[in-house]
Order: sequence, then C-alpha cells, then structure tokens
Amino acid sequence: MSEREAMPFSGSVLKWIAIAVMFLDHIGACLLEVFVLNVHGNSPLAGQIGNLYFWYDFDQILRSAGRMAFPIFCFLLVEGAVHTRSPKRYLLRLALFAVLSEIPFDLALHNQTFYWGAQNVFFTLLLGLLVILVFQRYPAEGWKGMLALAVSAAAAELGGTDYGVVGVAVIAAMYLLRERPLAASLISLALLALLNRQELYSAPAFLAMALYNGRRGRQPKYFFYVFYPVHLLLLWAAGNFVLPAWPGS
Repeated sequence: MSEREAMPFSGSVLKWIAIAVMFLDHIGACLLEVFVLNVHGNSPLAGQIGNLYFWYDFDQILRSAGRMAFPIFCFLLVEGAVHTRSPKRYLLRLALFAVLSEIPFDLALHNQTFYWGAQNVFFTLLLGLLVILVFQRYPAEGWKGMLALAVSAAAAELGGTDYGVVGVAVIAAMYLLRERPLAASLISLALLALLNRQELYSAPAFLAMALYNGRRGRQPKYFFYVFYPVHLLLLWAAGNFVLPAWPGS
C-alpha cells in the first residue's frame, strides 16, 4: 500500500465534508443574511428580529466555516475530470444543473426569482471544467489552455458567477499543479485570499485534501447535483414561510 492509499479520506468523505459546510454557509447566507439581517432590504421579517448583533456574529461563524466548501469542490472537479470516462457527459451534467439551480440560487440568496447580478457556483465549475478539457485535448499546445483560461475567467467575472475569475483560476491551478499538491494548495489559498480575507478560513479544506487517498469511495452519484438546488429552495421557503410564524418574530 502506498503512502497516499493509506490516507483516511476518500472522495466521498471529502464531498460530504463540503456538502455539510456548504449547508452551514447557506444557512447564514440565506436564512440569516436575507431574512434575519435583511441585507437586501426585501425581507418579510424586516425590523421584527431583535438582538441583531448576536445573529450577525452567528452568521460570521457559519460563513467562515462555509469557506471550506468551494476549494474541496474544485479539487473533486479536477479529480473527476482526470478520471471520467465521458468528459462530454460530465460537461453536460454541470451545464444542466447550472441552469436548473439558478432560480433556487436567486431565491435563496436574493429573495428574487431572477437576479442577474450573480450566478450559482455550477457555472464557475462548468467554466473551470472547460479549461481543463482544453488543456487535456491540447497537451502540447499550452497556449490554447491558457487562452481558454483567460476567456473562461473573463466570462466568470463578467457573468458574476460565484467566485468569479478567482474561482476559475483556482480550478486551473489545482489541475496544472495536481502532481505538486503543496504548491497547488498554497497558490489556491493565496488566490482565494485575494478575493476576500475571510477565504483564509478555507485553510482546513486543504488539510483535508492532503488526506485524500485517491479512491472515489461509495456515494450516491447524483446526490450533490440534486441537493444543491433543493436545499436552496428549502432554505428560501423556510425564510419566507417558517421564520415569519416563529414565536417572537
């Protein structure tokens, strides 16, 4: 057994960690920021919740924990791109759920059916995967991969996808430096910190990745794809219909 194979975390374990912290992050971003703290000014609970300082601090804890999710999903995307038997199906699956998740994302994060200023993370992952596929298709012509990276990063930033240009750059760094995991982690963490200092709380994610054993592990194939839009819809529904009826609200 190699040193890597002796590590405790399969891809399945990493995915469950990412899903768990993402859910915590979205409790903060949706239930607390949109409905309790009312950051967008369109909450049915506006002015009805007391002790906002407590909820603000609680939100910061949840959002900080949630910083771990994105780099893990980027790492798993790279692993999936390297090992998939059908890159085209992988690409189409991401595109499909990017579209299906957009209204739930807009409802949960902005309490609007259509919000054109921000797009969900599936679009970022989709653009990152496109970059990887170009590098794979033209391994001897690195300039084509770099051109794809520039175009995809610009599209992410102009389209307002989650994590924008930095998100696509992190995916590219993890792919190009996949044989040098320490360098990949340090560069990815530095890129994320450039986006927001709070992203430094993603550091434990890179420690978890270092414990990856290279095995996929047992996991329901489409669970994450379905979980993403469904949990956003549930959080939005809770904010609109459950919290207003909560005692003391």
